Amino acid sequence: MPKSGPRRLFRYSEEFKAQAVRLSALPGVKVQEVAQALAIHPFMLSRWRKQVRDGEIVVKGKSDDPHVEAELKELRKLKRKYKMLQEEHEALKKFIAWKAKQKQTPLPPSTPPKPKKTP
Repeated sequence: MPKSGPRRLFRYSEEFKAQAVRLSALPGVKVQEVAQALAIHPFMLSRWRKQVRDGEIVVKGKSDDPHVEAELKELRKLKRKYKMLQEEHEALKKFIAWKAKQKQTPLPPSTPPKPKKTP
């Protein structure tokens, strides 16, 4: 039975997250095994792995050159921005197509036409 009272939230450092992701990336190691060993939920570790792929968490230790790390960080930032711009471009294309289609179809009259009187 769950404990009563406020939920306790844990804040993990970027180094801890990066180390957990590095451990889960080792060959033959399962995400669930690493999560269990670190006493965290497997979904949390999976989310951290996605954040590393998206560049939100930077895994240090892959390179000794700080210039390479800075360039990789900048590249991740540019990729995120490029993806966002692509999505905005697609949305604008859809809007323009919708607007053009809307202009082509005339709106029906709001009042019915009056019958013509014959003399």
